[in-house]
Parts: sequence; C-alpha cells; structure tokens
Amino acid sequence: MTNIKQSYSNTTISTPVKENLSNTNPLSARFHFEWWLCFSIISVLAFVTRFYKIAEPNHVCWDETHFGKMASWYINHTFFFDVHPPLGKMLIALAGHWTGYNGTFPFNKPGDSYGDYPILGMRIFCAALGTMIVPCSFVIVWNLSRSLPASIMASTLLLFDIGMIILSQYILLDPVLMCFIICSTMGMTMFHSYADRPFQKPWWFWLSWSGFFLACAMSVKFVGLFVVLLVGIFTINDLWNIYGDLNNSIPLVMKHFLARVLCLIILPIIVYVSFFWCHLTVLNRSGSGDGFYSSAFQSTLEGNSLYNASMPQYVAYGASLTIKNHRTGGAYLHSHWHLYPEGVGARQQQVTTYSHKDDNNKWRIKKYNEESSENAEPIEYVKNGDLIRLEHLVTERNLHSHNEIAPITKKHFQVTCYGEKGVGDANDVFRIEFETGNTGQPLEAVKTRFKLIHYLMNCAIYSHNKQLPKWAFEQLEVTCTPNVFDTKNTLWNVEDNHFARLPNVSVNVYAPSFLEKFLESHAVMLQGNSGLKPKEGEITSRPWQWPINYRGQFFSGNDYKIYLLGNPIIWWLNLLMLFFYPFIVLIIVIRRKRCCDEIPLIEKENQRFLSASIWIFIGWCLHYFPFYAMGRVLYFHHYFPAAIFSSMLTAIILDYLFNTLPILMLYIVYHRKSTAEIIDPRYQSARLVFHFIYGTFISAIAYSFYLFSPLAYGIIRLLTSVTSTGNSSTGSSIIIAAGAAIGSKSTLSTDDLNADHIDYSSEQQMKSLRWMDSWEF
Repeated sequence: MTNIKQSYSNTTISTPVKENLSNTNPLSARFHFEWWLCFSIISVLAFVTRFYKIAEPNHVCWDETHFGKMASWYINHTFFFDVHPPLGKMLIALAGHWTGYNGTFPFNKPGDSYGDYPILGMRIFCAALGTMIVPCSFVIVWNLSRSLPASIMASTLLLFDIGMIILSQYILLDPVLMCFIICSTMGMTMFHSYADRPFQKPWWFWLSWSGFFLACAMSVKFVGLFVVLLVGIFTINDLWNIYGDLNNSIPLVMKHFLARVLCLIILPIIVYVSFFWCHLTVLNRSGSGDGFYSSAFQSTLEGNSLYNASMPQYVAYGASLTIKNHRTGGAYLHSHWHLYPEGVGARQQQVTTYSHKDDNNKWRIKKYNEESSENAEPIEYVKNGDLIRLEHLVTERNLHSHNEIAPITKKHFQVTCYGEKGVGDANDVFRIEFETGNTGQPLEAVKTRFKLIHYLMNCAIYSHNKQLPKWAFEQLEVTCTPNVFDTKNTLWNVEDNHFARLPNVSVNVYAPSFLEKFLESHAVMLQGNSGLKPKEGEITSRPWQWPINYRGQFFSGNDYKIYLLGNPIIWWLNLLMLFFYPFIVLIIVIRRKRCCDEIPLIEKENQRFLSASIWIFIGWCLHYFPFYAMGRVLYFHHYFPAAIFSSMLTAIILDYLFNTLPILMLYIVYHRKSTAEIIDPRYQSARLVFHFIYGTFISAIAYSFYLFSPLAYGIIRLLTSVTSTGNSSTGSSIIIAAGAAIGSKSTLSTDDLNADHIDYSSEQQMKSLRWMDSWEF
C-alpha cells in the first residue's frame, strides 16, 4: 500500500492529460456554444414531453376535482376554505380566466367530461411550470459542479421521469410548487456564482430572485418551508465563510448580512403577505368555507347572513340563535333527527358540531324552569350565571347530557338532545358562564365568549376536532368535559341572533382588520392541515414507500388509465446512489483525516464533488424526512419535490465516478510505468470506455421512458368493430397505440362496454411491466 501511495505522489502527468482532467473552460466560444446547444435541446424535449396529449383525457382527473373547483371559485369571487395557501390556486384561476374559462364547470368528481368547457388553459399553465423544472435543474447542477455531463444527466433524469410528466399535465398545485422550489434553488446557486462580484446588479438580481420565489413556494403549500430552510442553511454557511475571511472588514460583513436580511427575509414577507391580501380581496362573497372562520370574519363576506347585517345586540330569552365554538376553525353546535347507534351511550338524538351553515344549527334559548317565546312579557335578557335550556328548533328536543360515556373521548360524558316538544328533564339545564364579566351582565351576540356548564354534573360542553364515524356523517364530536377550566374548546359565542321585538344594531362594528384576517386564515389552515384524515377506501402511503417506488396512484381509470408512478429505472438508480453517497463521502473524509496521499486531480474532483453534492443532499433530506413526523394523511405525490433533488444528486455522483474511476484505474494498473507516453493513450482509452457507459445510461433511461410512457399518456381500451361469421368473429381494430391515441374519444359508452368488443392488448402489454405486485396498472 505504501508503494502505491508513493507511486501516486511521484507519477508525472503530461499536459494533455491535465487539460482533459480539468474542467472545461466555460469561457471558450466552442464550449459556450455546446452549453447552449445542450440546454436548448433539453428545454425543447421537456416542452414536447409535457405538452404532448395535454388535452387528454378530456375529463376530470384525480385532484383536478378540487383545484379546478377552487379556480372556479376564484373566478366567481366565492369564498372557500382550503388547507393550502392561495397562490397556486390564484395563478391557475388567472390562467383559466385569461383563456376564456368563466368558472361554471362544477368539477363534481373524477371522470366527469369537460365537454366544450375551455379548461385547457389551466392545464397548459401547469404544464408550462412543470416544463421549467427540467432546464432549471440543468442550471442548478451546472452552477454547483461546473460539469456539462452532470447537468445533462440531471436534466435527463427529470426529463424522462414518467411521474414528473404526469404531475405537470393536470390542474394541480404540484407543478406550481415544484417549479417555485426549483426556481428558489436555482436563484441560490446563481447568486453564489456571483460571489466574486458582490453588490453588482446580477448579484442583487439573483438574491432578490431567490427571496421572491421562496415567498412563492411558501404561498403554494406550507411544505415550501423546506426550501426556505435549505436557502437559510446555505446563507448561514455563506455568511460564516465571509466572516471567517480575515480580508473582509466587519462593516463589509454587516453589509452582506443586511443585504440578505433585506432580500431573503423582508422581501419574502412582503410578497407573501401581498398574496394573501389579493386572496382575501378577491374572495369577497360568501361561500362554502364561511363556517370555518369566526363570526367576525364572516361579517366581511358579501351574501353572508352577517354581512351588513342587523341583529339585536343582546340575547333575550325566546330568541332563535346559532352557537359557534370560538376556537380557531370552530364549528356550529348542531343536531339532527338521527340517534346514536346501539352500544354508543344512550340511544338518543345526536349532537355534533358542523362547519357549514344549516337549519340544524338553530336553537331557541329558554329559561330553565319555563317555556320562553318571543312574545313573552316582559323581555328578559340572558345574563352571566343564568340557568338555561337550549331547544333544537328543527326537532324540538333539548340539549342534554348525562352520566354516559362519550362516543370517542371516553373520559368525557355523552351530549344528546332529549325530550319532546321542548319538554325534557333536569339534565337539560345548563349554566351560562362568561369568559370575562360580572354576574348579571347581559349576553352580547358575536362578541361575548361563554361556557355552557351542565348544572347537575358540573361539566362543560366541549367541541372536538375528532370526526365521528359514518353513522354521524363524519361530523365532529361534542362532549361534556369534567375539566370546566379548559378554555380552548369550551368557549362559544352566539353568531345569529333573531328576536323581532328588539332593535337591531349593525354587525360591521365587529369586522376584523386585514392583519386579524391574515392571522386567522393561517390558524385555520394549519389546524385543517393537521386534521386531514384519509377517506374510506382512499389509497394513502407512508414515506418509506416513496423512494422505492412501492405504489403509485390512479389519476384516471376505466377505459383511459393514467397511473402516477416514477420511472422505475430512474428511481431505483436514485435509490442506489442515495445508498452509496454516504459511503463515498465517508471514504473521502477518512482519507483526508488520515492525511493519505491523494492524486492531485482526484483531490480536485473530491473537493468539487463534496461542494456540489452536499447542498443537493441536504435539499433531499429537508424535503423527505420531515414527512415521517407528520400526523396528517400522506400521498405518493408528496415525495416528488425530494425526487428532484435525488435525481440531481444521482447525476453529480455519476459524474464524479466517471471522472475519477478512469484516473484510479490508470494509476492502480500502471503505477509502475508512469511515463507520459504510456499514461496519455491509456487515459484516453479509459475515458472512452466511460463515455460509452455514460451514453448507455442515457439510452437506457430514454428506452425506459418509451416503455413506461403509456402510464403518462394513457393506457387505452380499444373498441373493435365485429362481424359474426358462424362461431367466429372478424373485424378491424381502431388503430390507436396505447398512450398515443389520435382519436378524441376518451370515454366509452355503456353500450360499447362489451367484452367481445374491447381490445385489452394495450393493458396486457403494460402488465408485463408490472415488476412489483404493489403496482396497480
């Protein structure tokens, strides 16, 4: 081993070999031409693969039913609730509006035909942003590695990834999110490439670019925070290196610091808040999402019962009212005719909370010991400390609790509705306690927060985030908690207050400011995000399944199948490189720590590899591992931002191996004959072999794309025209290749769906590519 080390250090290297091993001079005219040629070819191919068959299938696919519907609501200015920030949906709506879509298609369910509705503009917009991912990855890898082969490999892996194509072709947030993530990362690397020219216009431009797209990524989905962390870690490292350079004065270091604060903190905050201002300004009409927000918030929405509303300021006995839980995202106290099933406490009428406006949310407030109506004399206000009953207006049964275990929360008591025609028993009596205020203070609508304390059991009515089973229509559980001091879920307020004999006052006095609406929107979104649970029969996945491409998901089924799956060759290659990467880094670090003699050119490649790969690897980790800590429902498509970083990392690792292995082979095999006359031709031969391997890699990836492309462009069941002659049938098939259909018919009629009239050959062909039993196509 010592002899080998000595031979490494003593070997002379001729000038031609040095020129071949060093990075190509990016300033040469020939290389400049080659760079732009490769970049242009990659960009054109990305455009072609993403826009091919963009209009097919001509029906709603997967989550288009959600995001297409939300785009319609933006076009119609109708308020709604979603767990994601608004930018992606606003941009999709803007694209639809500019291309003639008027927001009238219902987007009821996957499979609904679009007919003549002009929704294509929204798909084109998403595909355009999905296309940008490929050339941006080319630029990122180039800036980090200064290797044209690595840039070509990274962009090729993303270019021919079936899953990336599928996510780019439909009305989804994913292409918007991934584009903004990759643009933020590209801005980070472009800014770093101008490190030797600080405070010049390009330096400022790319720093501002990074900050702007960080805000955009966060404004599409909250997982955009992961790229914010990546850029933040990169910036801290950059500032640390600037501070550690003794040639830099402290004022200069502070100037660098303040420039980054301005462009990477202040600018993104301003942009992010501006997007929400647009969101709250555009959605100014009442819609399906009103009930998720506070009564004060709802008073700003046109068409809402609280908008420009007038109602009595104080609540009187006999008033008809709705009661809303005061926590963020709190729902309305609700009941309906259905009873709790056998074995779930007492078989009495269900009480839940429900987020939408409904007649079953209405109650009449009465004294505990007598019936109260609007005509009762004199008019008496409900006061702090009063004993009351609440009668459900539709079913005429009283709010009730007793010593029975709650359906889900076993430490609480069951809450029901009980009695007939407003007549019940002593378990219907509750004491009303204000959060603040003196005994005897009247109850004010909208404003006053109060608890409902059961008179006999001394428990408080409690609103949960837990969904009840289907027997309660998956509405939220209501219980009576013995912990009457809990203030998070036991506070309520009166929202609608109807009493004809009292003078009305305007509710506008309760309207919140923009900042209050901004903060409430975030609290509701975060609460909704954490509470997402899978629907019955819905296919979900776990993070460990994603890198191995364990299972995909259908975007379209039946006669025109689209199946989201990563290109297996690419994804398994990425997985292999992720496995080897820590070992490669460990070997380099150990050899450095042990002060092993290293070939100068190998050491140069090591340094280039480490500086390029570490940030891509951190990017992959940040976009993957946090999902293990998430309690919400997860889907396969959540991995694709991390898959972008994984593909770029694979390209950098392969480029490193292709550059270093010929050198190592050369020196290991010929270390005893280290003259330049022998080294030069042998090196050229070794490089030629690895160029052949590189070309084989690219060809294999392209061929795998060809094999699996029907998953993206359609696995189609073909109709055949059949004529019977005796016991045999003859006919001619419609000549349409799977995944390359020319015909516009994307759905088959019921009459057509006869096994004797359908050609399943394309499906059979794809089944031969089911290399894993968990793949469902």
